[in-house]
Amino acid sequence: MESRAEQPPGRDWRDTVRDGADLALVGILTVLASAPVLTAGAAVGTASAAVHDWLATGSWPTARQIISRFGRGLLPGVPATLLGLAAVGLLATNLTALATGRVPGGGVGLAVTVVVAAALLGYAAAIVVEVGRTGGTGWAAAVSRAARACLDHPATCAALAGTSLVAVLLGVLVTPVAVPILAGYALAAVHAVARRRPLTRAELS
Repeated sequence: MESRAEQPPGRDWRDTVRDGADLALVGILTVLASAPVLTAGAAVGTASAAVHDWLATGSWPTARQIISRFGRGLLPGVPATLLGLAAVGLLATNLTALATGRVPGGGVGLAVTVVVAAALLGYAAAIVVEVGRTGGTGWAAAVSRAARACLDHPATCAALAGTSLVAVLLGVLVTPVAVPILAGYALAAVHAVARRRPLTRAELS
């Protein structure tokens, strides 16, 4: 079956509106399911799997599939959630300390930290995409697959970093009410970027 990105033209504005509403709903449900904090890994993994299905087949998983994936992903998602929170907290602390001058480093240190944060965002996005490709679970395996994908396709990893950074900046700028909606669009964006990786020399030959 053709992926959503490969389908022939002919879609009208109603299809675009429907897709936008679907992605907004995905973002809202993901944020609501992440509210207890420790369920964030399962929520993100389930949403990523749903977006992967939508892009690959043109249809969303059933409610029963979504609930089943969320349940299976609860325990495996806890370590991913804790590690993600720790990384975000550490980077936020470093950025704040450098920006306010509480630690030495100045503009150079701040710029290096921003670059590192962007690279980690791209890597995190690659992990989320890989988890979505395996039904919302398998975080440990996704970590190694994402690392291999970033090493094999650094341009794609850079694009994921840029896309994630734009999403974070938009999340800071928009009204808090719109952040859940943005989450769905950001998830779809990183999946779309990951699907359009450049061909390797072996694939071109």
